[in-house]
Amino acid sequence: MIEFLSIKLYLLLSAAFFAGLIDSMVGGGGLIQIPALFSSFPNTAPATLFGTNKLSSIGGTFTSAVNYLRVIKLPIKAMSVAAIFALVGSFLGAYVVTQVPGTYVRIILPWILAGLLIFTLVKKDMGLAHTPKLGTLSAKVFLTLGVGLIGFYDGFLGPGTGSFFMFIFAHFLGFDFLHSAAATKVLNSVTNFAALALFIPTGHIDWPIALGMLVFNIAGGKLGSGLAMKNGSQFIRKVFIVIVSLLIIKTAADAYF
Repeated sequence: MIEFLSIKLYLLLSAAFFAGLIDSMVGGGGLIQIPALFSSFPNTAPATLFGTNKLSSIGGTFTSAVNYLRVIKLPIKAMSVAAIFALVGSFLGAYVVTQVPGTYVRIILPWILAGLLIFTLVKKDMGLAHTPKLGTLSAKVFLTLGVGLIGFYDGFLGPGTGSFFMFIFAHFLGFDFLHSAAATKVLNSVTNFAALALFIPTGHIDWPIALGMLVFNIAGGKLGSGLAMKNGSQFIRKVFIVIVSLLIIKTAADAYF
């Protein structure tokens, strides 16, 4: 798809680093990587771009999860149930995206971004206290069907998945921000693996680009998760809002003009 050491490659590697950095703290790394891939390769099948994104982003996601779990304890039973539903949902979503024409995916993307921006602006006090609520019926629904639907979305499209997971854990399950971020990275790792289980055997990955981006995504994820545990995410939240706003304009221009 691209000549080695070209300007496009440098831009994609930079996008991968900043995607890993931001995703590890507040979610939304796909908001950087996916538009970067779509704008760099406008004639490539969306499934291949999504597969390339999944392989490149899994490094940063898994690295972030490991960093968080070194200092944060999560409920094993609840996370195991959530992981199963996230895995199945992501695999189904990845299958659907291989069947959907690219035009529809490109049209949907800016609307998803706009919804995520509104959510980010409205939910200013998410996860201030850690008071887990895992025994209620609503908690079980969100840990199964809710997580499964987000997993499907992650396999199908992906941008903002981390923020949706964080919303469930912070607002419906009573987790604070740090525990929500840790749980999110664990589930993101699972959904990425599930999607790759379909993208790899069906050939929907550009390996040279994906592996190059993966290295930089890991570096960003390691740095970002460390910063999140040390300093919190208020500053990154502001940066995230700016980035999402710019990406709405960019993806809408690509899709409609």
